[in-house]
Amino acid sequence: MVTLSGLFTAARILVTYGPGFAMIFLLNRAIEIQRHDIVDQYHRVRDQPMHDMNLDYDFIVVGGGSAGAVVAARLSEVEKWSVLLLEAGPDETYISEVPQLFPTLQQSELDWKFMTEPSHHFCLMNENGQCLWPRGKVLGGSSVLNAMLYVRGNRKDYDQWEKLGNPGWGHDSVLHYFIKSEGVREDNFAKSHYHGVHGPLSVEYFRFVSPLMELFLHAAAELGLLNPHGDYNGATQYGFARSQGTIRDGLRCSTAKAYLRPASHRKNLHISLNSHVHQILIDHHTKDAYGVVFAKHDWEPRAVYARKEVILCAGALQSPQLLMLSGVGPAHHLHHHGIPVIYDSRGVGENLQDHVAMGGGTYLIHNPISNDSISFVMPKLITVDAIREFVYHHNGPLYAMPACEVMAFINSKYQDPHEDWPDIQLFMAAYSDNSDGGMYSKRGSGMSHDYYASQYENIIYKDSFMIIPLLMRPKSRGRLLLRSKDPLDHPLIYPNYFDHPHDIDVLIEGAKFGYYHFARTKMMKLLNAHLLPFVIPGCAHIHYLSDDYWKCMAQHYTQTIYHPVGTCKMGPKHDKWAVVDPRLRVYGVRGLRVVDASIMPLIPTGNTNAPTIMVAEKASDMIKEDYLGQY
Repeated sequence: MVTLSGLFTAARILVTYGPGFAMIFLLNRAIEIQRHDIVDQYHRVRDQPMHDMNLDYDFIVVGGGSAGAVVAARLSEVEKWSVLLLEAGPDETYISEVPQLFPTLQQSELDWKFMTEPSHHFCLMNENGQCLWPRGKVLGGSSVLNAMLYVRGNRKDYDQWEKLGNPGWGHDSVLHYFIKSEGVREDNFAKSHYHGVHGPLSVEYFRFVSPLMELFLHAAAELGLLNPHGDYNGATQYGFARSQGTIRDGLRCSTAKAYLRPASHRKNLHISLNSHVHQILIDHHTKDAYGVVFAKHDWEPRAVYARKEVILCAGALQSPQLLMLSGVGPAHHLHHHGIPVIYDSRGVGENLQDHVAMGGGTYLIHNPISNDSISFVMPKLITVDAIREFVYHHNGPLYAMPACEVMAFINSKYQDPHEDWPDIQLFMAAYSDNSDGGMYSKRGSGMSHDYYASQYENIIYKDSFMIIPLLMRPKSRGRLLLRSKDPLDHPLIYPNYFDHPHDIDVLIEGAKFGYYHFARTKMMKLLNAHLLPFVIPGCAHIHYLSDDYWKCMAQHYTQTIYHPVGTCKMGPKHDKWAVVDPRLRVYGVRGLRVVDASIMPLIPTGNTNAPTIMVAEKASDMIKEDYLGQY
């Protein structure tokens, strides 16, 4: 039952929605009229009408997200091949290109709106203990909803993949594909042999930053923790550095923009939007995949056929769901739902991993020089003046990414410091949950009204920042199951955060670093940085800021960083949990591959969008090799 304070918070937020949505409407209309670079009418993807669709194609790509957009674009480079890309969502919106507004996209029509199953061990600040798991239902997928952070991971991640029996997936092999995909636009990185300058995916610094960005780096320098090259995607990952983004001219560069818009006029590439795939067609006798069944809008489902391959790029949640709906998965689970078993693949839906984070690390600050805010306080920034600055001068706070102006990779006490394989990532956010009065961040996290009221209601719109620790290499493993055999039903998601006690121990060390080290630097003391003083109601019985209190905080303010991977694990044939081989072909079925984050056997050390694009680039070359010989 919601308390009186929770009801007050709900009412106050409801009142602010009107002006907030009015500002977004105004911005959208101004973009339509003035920002032809965002409208990009000539290059935008044309939706393939059902009546103009072929009966069959050489390749059918299921899912137009971070991976599928890459695969469709790369395969259509071969003129003699026909390629159909099926995407369940619409094209990108104008607002999705505006960096500052990325939180508004969560829980919108561009989001699948997945939720985990209720838990008593994590996400306790949310209603029913259910975490929200946003995933992109839009051309470009989650590269349209994410915070645009460009992070490749650590060399040891990929060397581990190879050691698990996946030849060709070590760091020295995959680095080529990171470089191939990247078109970096910062001169200091362009000169580095770790970066690419000719790839379709633009990488830049975010155009607008708060004063806190430099202050964060100054504090890190005090601690001797600056990345020596200012580049966590370069020679060493360790340390603090300014965040790099998948940004082009200050705006979001999704895989739809990077890969599909330049390819959309190819006659051999058909892109069908609002097209939800229900099943992969697999011959029960020959075990050949030969097409898919999909429904466009609300029309009757129809079949389309693949002459060479079906390539599943539906992501770590829906690729295993589609495999199971099509008869590939754990036999006992398929029998339970009355699905005929084509191949008993025990690993489908298993091995689920995510970068779990601990929220709640809000630090109140004050400007020692003037009364101006030095963090992002939304009512002062999302204004008519900000819209004018964005529309006419291509600058201003709408170009900012306050969620992570500075990023750090550090070692907990559990990690060997000689390895350059940090086990904690930190987001240094130039705002907090109080900064927008609960309009967007609360909604995106799923935080209950009561929790927001207890922690943030008394400090809304105050100057603040957040230190958000992320667990890099979880030992816990989750799983995904079918809710039913109805393809429109969301799967059952069990992330099993903190099942292994090591995971929460590492997160606690990340939070303690922020409190005992970073916040106590001379720079942060100058800002009078102090941790949010309100005790979490569910943790009131625990000694404040003891390890048990930090643990309780993590269990309450549990946050996905939107990085689910591993549910169609890549591995050798003798690995009973492997779903695909090292060339990403599905075991037990011919003519079917999985190309997305679900194939990752272990989660990379860092954000997963760039690694997913790398996987798609490499897979595209492997497919070309398989059908064209040495490519």
